[in-house]
Amino acid sequence: MGTTLNTEVKKSTTSNLQGKVAIVTGGSRGIGSIIAKELARNGAEVVINYNSNVEAASDVTQEIEDFGGKASYFQADVSNSEEARSLVENTIEAYGKVDILVNNAGITRDRTFKKLSEKEWNEVINVNLNSVFNTTSTVINAMLEQGFGRVINISSIIGQAGGFGQTNYAASKAGIIGFTKSLALETARKGITVNAVCPGFIATEMVEAMPEKVLDNMISAIPMNRLGQTDEIADAVLFLINNGYVTGQCINVNGGLYM
Repeated sequence: MGTTLNTEVKKSTTSNLQGKVAIVTGGSRGIGSIIAKELARNGAEVVINYNSNVEAASDVTQEIEDFGGKASYFQADVSNSEEARSLVENTIEAYGKVDILVNNAGITRDRTFKKLSEKEWNEVINVNLNSVFNTTSTVINAMLEQGFGRVINISSIIGQAGGFGQTNYAASKAGIIGFTKSLALETARKGITVNAVCPGFIATEMVEAMPEKVLDNMISAIPMNRLGQTDEIADAVLFLINNGYVTGQCINVNGGLYM
């Protein structure tokens, strides 16, 4: 079977994020780019963080500007604490504040555990989990001072159910869930919500590149019998930003694969 990707973001009829400033880490590609576009469509000024692909970051920024949104891009390896701090501090210097932080940056280094190297373990933990600490620890004081903040961490179904050959990835994504719940407790009375989105198998270029038989077997295990769409992840992020009474939660967007 063939799988058609739908990476277009639905046009919103509301502008409920007017005046808000958002940072999206790993926002130059995949799910991150769709989240960045959706936030911009709803009126936010979006800072798109990228690590190495400046062309992709520039393209996403241009797309946002083409439909009348506001965006800029900033290079930082968010697994590096100094670069993550620079991302946040430069955003505050340019825009005066940060209202929304979407921790989306992530990588995979899949390998069965007996073959997994220390380097492959550390790379995934540093990019997927330590980056969340690096960016959030820098922005949280500014959010506390202004009495408002939305932190959305992109976890994964793999962090909930595990995945063969993904002990490093599963550990990093499970760690994000624990981080989310604990920080939500600490900030709930301060006007800040902290939540996670846990995508299932989403129609991205990486998933489409899987062998057809593997992809068919994957889809057959999903109760909804289809892959998720990237804009469905962006919808969940937007919901968590708009709802001020939801905190410490994991929003599962997985077609019923994990309940």
